[in-house]
Amino acid sequence: MTTQTAVATRTLEIDRSHSEVAFQVRHLLSKVRGRFTDFAGTIDFDNAHPQSSRIDVTIQAASIDTAESDRDKHLRSADFFEVETFPTLTFTSTSVTPRGDNRYDVAGDLTIHGVTRQVTLPASVLGSMQDPWGNEKFGFEAELTINRKDFGLSWNAALEAGALLVGDEVKVMLSVQAK
Repeated sequence: MTTQTAVATRTLEIDRSHSEVAFQVRHLLSKVRGRFTDFAGTIDFDNAHPQSSRIDVTIQAASIDTAESDRDKHLRSADFFEVETFPTLTFTSTSVTPRGDNRYDVAGDLTIHGVTRQVTLPASVLGSMQDPWGNEKFGFEAELTINRKDFGLSWNAALEAGALLVGDEVKVMLSVQAK
């Protein structure tokens, strides 16, 4: 007689206090780093059948933080995120493709500034562990580079030598703990 154990898809909520949505972009000769401090999301995670998993994340655009209040105010303005009109950035997965070694390509719709583009997020499942209170936590990481102009974020300033003030490519880094 064989016994089978059914493993259902788990709906995990992103634990904002132990997660980070960060980015970096070239500014003149260096890179400016920042983060969004207000975000939420769910991960319908099926460890046995990862291709059946689903991810939904919403980020509040006004929560952008680059540790420089004047720059943050500019980023919230119509020159960039235009947070009064486009208050959220969203990602909704459309497929998950296993790549081996707990790595996955998570394809989905990324919406920034009212523009939706299909992107593929190379993601890693870091595993699961119980916290000191007996709650199971799951870890995930992902990183991708997008072109901000693809999402209508095209403001820039020309410099003397013909260079531009802000780079077009933005590296996005996600470190997520979910419960």
